Amino acid sequence: MDREDLPAPEEGLVLTHFLTVRDVVRSRTFYADILGGRIVLEENPAIVKVANSWIIMNPGGGPTPDKPDVTLRPPEAGDPVSAFMNVRVSDVATFYEEAVAKGARFLTAPLDRKAELRCYMHDPDGYLIEVGQATGMLAGVFADLVEESSP
Repeated sequence: MDREDLPAPEEGLVLTHFLTVRDVVRSRTFYADILGGRIVLEENPAIVKVANSWIIMNPGGGPTPDKPDVTLRPPEAGDPVSAFMNVRVSDVATFYEEAVAKGARFLTAPLDRKAELRCYMHDPDGYLIEVGQATGMLAGVFADLVEESSP
């Protein structure tokens, strides 16, 4: 295995995404198949290199000495979403069609949001993934501002 296959910079840093998963094999297969990633480590942890990033996956568990009072678990149905993965593609319609053919579950087909075309899908553990294509923002057109509600 070459060093560039792993999230191990010779200097500086790289940003990876860690997912607590129920089934490592199922999850690493999803990220390899749907996002076109390459499995670089099978497990303990599983690592899939996707484009210019890595997704690291391991089962959940209780606190450890380096993360006391922290329990890791995948989301449960109905849990609020506080973070999600954002994937940018050059052609969202083609990505959507190919991903659906491979079994991906999307909330909607791609929708025009002025600045971009985007849609959302869930991975096997229920993590939310946005898939978007820059359109209007390339010409200085952005989505409408959302009015903030006062407390």
